[in-house]
Amino acid sequence: MKKGTIILLSVVALVVVLILMVSSQYNGIVRADEEVTAQWSNVENQYQRRADLIPNLVATVKGYAKHESQTLENVVAARSKATQITVDPENLTPEKLQEFQAAQGQLSSALGKLLMITENYPDLKANQNFRDLQVQLEGTENRISTERTRFIEAVKAYNLKIRQLPTSIFAGILGFEKKANFEAEEGKKEVPNVEF
Repeated sequence: MKKGTIILLSVVALVVVLILMVSSQYNGIVRADEEVTAQWSNVENQYQRRADLIPNLVATVKGYAKHESQTLENVVAARSKATQITVDPENLTPEKLQEFQAAQGQLSSALGKLLMITENYPDLKANQNFRDLQVQLEGTENRISTERTRFIEAVKAYNLKIRQLPTSIFAGILGFEKKANFEAEEGKKEVPNVEF
């Protein structure tokens, strides 16, 4: 074989190897990115499930606790605010995620107050519809926690992938950026002080 042919075949082989390497790295990043998007959809799905349960819960409580209207209005307002805030998984900024998390936190707080007032109404606590809704709400809160954990793991895997060599080189060139993740809310990081 001629020397020129050997050089040409070597260059072609090197180009093919580079293309395979780049496509492998790119496909890995895309797979991790899609996993983050899918997990975010699961998180939103569970929050939506909780939001869908709230009108029935409020209606059931309203029948028993007529003078607790302010608490009921707070729950409805918090639900409305929480369902208005959406986060695009392709544009998952820390600020947008924090805004979403704050709205969901306000809803959780309002729901907690709603469930606390039920202690004053034994008939309500004994109502089968209320108990069923409460069980569904507790189950949904567990699902939210599970899906948030899976989302956190997917973001961690993605962020790790785009920061490690050689993938970080391709990620930077191709415009893949670090994804935001859930963080502990202010005030929830500290252990509460319990006094008797």
